[in-house]
Amino acid sequence: MKIKNLAFVFAVSFFTGFSSAKALPEKDSTFVIIKDDPIAAMLDSLMLSKYFESINFFTDTQKLNVHKYASDYVPYFDDLIYEARMAKLSAKSPFKLDYNDAVRAYIDLYANRKRGIVSRMLGLSQVYFPLFEQALDKYDLPLELKYLAIVESALNPNAVSRSGATGLWQFMYGTGKMFGLNVTSFVDDRRDPIKETEAACKYFTYLYKMFGDWQLVLAAYNGGPGNVNKAIRRSGGKKRYWEIRPYLPLETQGYVPAFIAVNYIMNYTVEHNLYPVSPKQCYFHTDTVRTKQEVSFAQIAAVIDMLVEDIKYLNPMYKKGIIPFTGEANYLSLPTNKVGAFLNNEKTIYAYGGAVLDSLNTQINCYRPVQKNHKVKSGETLSSISRKYACSVAELREWNNLKSKTVKPGKILVVYVKPNNPNNALVAEKNKGSIGNEKLIVIADSPIVSAENDGKSTASVLSKADAKKSPSKETSNGSTKIVYHTVQAGDSLWIIANKYKGVTVADLKKWNNMRNTNLHIGQKIKVALPA
Repeated sequence: MKIKNLAFVFAVSFFTGFSSAKALPEKDSTFVIIKDDPIAAMLDSLMLSKYFESINFFTDTQKLNVHKYASDYVPYFDDLIYEARMAKLSAKSPFKLDYNDAVRAYIDLYANRKRGIVSRMLGLSQVYFPLFEQALDKYDLPLELKYLAIVESALNPNAVSRSGATGLWQFMYGTGKMFGLNVTSFVDDRRDPIKETEAACKYFTYLYKMFGDWQLVLAAYNGGPGNVNKAIRRSGGKKRYWEIRPYLPLETQGYVPAFIAVNYIMNYTVEHNLYPVSPKQCYFHTDTVRTKQEVSFAQIAAVIDMLVEDIKYLNPMYKKGIIPFTGEANYLSLPTNKVGAFLNNEKTIYAYGGAVLDSLNTQINCYRPVQKNHKVKSGETLSSISRKYACSVAELREWNNLKSKTVKPGKILVVYVKPNNPNNALVAEKNKGSIGNEKLIVIADSPIVSAENDGKSTASVLSKADAKKSPSKETSNGSTKIVYHTVQAGDSLWIIANKYKGVTVADLKKWNNMRNTNLHIGQKIKVALPA
């Protein structure tokens, strides 16, 4: 479908305006996205991903909803409106943003069929787009390339494709090595938003020098420059994307239309009644510090009072929750309000961790998933099985290469059982490690006051509130004494567990029937002690 006379298109757009928004049509576009389209499949898998489950999203659409749409209303526009808007975007972009049936199909995918995931990606764009724009500007590249990460990974730095491409920009192992992305047992640079974005910019520059056309650059980024060159030869030497498109791999045929559709959606979200669902940490609310020794997320979390999962969310490149040290400092991303606590207590963190690191590594090895086989029983679903083994449906499907969301009785499923690894805990059960007799003093923004070895177990870490005796209520039941601990400011399950000899985070969660480690001030925590 060719772009029509722009004057006519804009005139129609002006007079019809948003009144052209209406309910979804009965007939689909001529171009239909196949069921197992890789872009749609990526969105589906991310909707179930723990990456999204672990983020507390929130949003306020009242100010953004300038058209006063009902919350469940899904606007739809005529082709003339789409063409006019696309022409307006194309006029100020080095990309030729064509509008046709293929593009229309992907607009429908993002604006209608996958609205929930698009709202989350809009929120994540607040985290990653400033980083992308800074790097693209440095290399004098079109800023519109930032939208490519949405097509590639839906802005999930932990995304892994079926072929093994990893990270926000979906680098394969070999291509990543070509552009300086290293992968070790502890660190995967492809999951590092800063390093991978730098590598992506270098790859874009390389491809543009090769093809001199941004649509071909997009095709080559997805399918490889070799496949693009083959398509050019098979087409008789033509060098326009839409001319060589029939000769490209199926996934690449949908790639450029998807990129064009994302450009449109990200610029017309309000018109489609789409609003960002914001993650808890944004790019402007974080900062980086350099680490000088090997250190674990658990050590950092314990001292500066953070959840391990939050540190992992901000630092996805560290595969095992440990920041190694090989002679060069690595960087750690933290919320800005925690940077002071880290810098003021850096020596304490290293001293605290250095002496118990061997014990910690032993614990980490103990937490490695164990492979088991599960025979599906009648009436069981992937959802019920995932609850049984404390995993996600997405993980079950990935482990067993399942394309369907249903499973038949009698099928043997591979399941990786994960022991309960206490969040924020350096000591899983009765840690017999010792950090010597030194006293560790924590200052400034941390709730931790001191940690001193008692010769029998790893140091007890007390919050400022714990410097005074916490209010508690005691009852006795035979050989067990029940103590109810009142949660105070700065408390965590790990801090509470270390106040009572022999008590672990796992014990507290079991006694209080807790599924997570969230606490609130004034909450009563049941503690069972020997009478």
